Amino acid sequence: MSLSASGLWSGYATGDVLRDVTVRLDRGEIVGVVGRNGAGKSTLMQTIIGLLPARRGEIMLDGTALTRLPAEERARRGLGYVPQGRQVFPAMTVQENLRSGMYVGGGRRKLDFDMVYATFPVLRERARQVAGTLSGGQQEMLAIGRALIAGPAVLLLDEPSDGVQPSIVQEIGEALRTLNRTTGLSVLIVEQNLELMQRVAQRAYVLDKGAIAATLDGAQVQDSALLAGYLAI
Repeated sequence: MSLSASGLWSGYATGDVLRDVTVRLDRGEIVGVVGRNGAGKSTLMQTIIGLLPARRGEIMLDGTALTRLPAEERARRGLGYVPQGRQVFPAMTVQENLRSGMYVGGGRRKLDFDMVYATFPVLRERARQVAGTLSGGQQEMLAIGRALIAGPAVLLLDEPSDGVQPSIVQEIGEALRTLNRTTGLSVLIVEQNLELMQRVAQRAYVLDKGAIAATLDGAQVQDSALLAGYLAI
């Protein structure tokens, strides 16, 4: 599926954070969003998934307007979301966390455990382990697996490398590339880890002070000095 947000304004009680933001994710793309802390990256993701209302603008999924729909309906229509900080259920087992994916969108969904376990084999090995005892990287895999298990067409990922050891960051990057290649999963990823961004993103948007400061093509994403410069603006 394709995803677009056009002329998006959004924020909190203190005022607007996003100011006239337009981004596009075509079917089968992995697109990055970069920018320094406080640029509005997480606000963008929360607005697209529906946790924050759009004050102006439009959000479309494969030509269907999502702008006025609640988050659970957006999930039902094919959006998956992994927030920054993972937010797994720490007292539940890995398998129970994954099973909670059936309630995405407010109803029971067919769950693809085989796909999740093939993507992240450690989750099969630790299926009966309580999630709160996993490492940060394993919890990130679990959060991604929970978002994937009901088969979304578009995945929104907010800082998957945050607090994750480098070897697991590499595993996550390879998993995203494989899923994109084999299933056509579209991914919008917010990330400040340059190596992960360069590993997965085919192009990227730069957010600064709630607005799009630049659009980077594939070659520009691979330019480490350029990318690092945008993170420091």
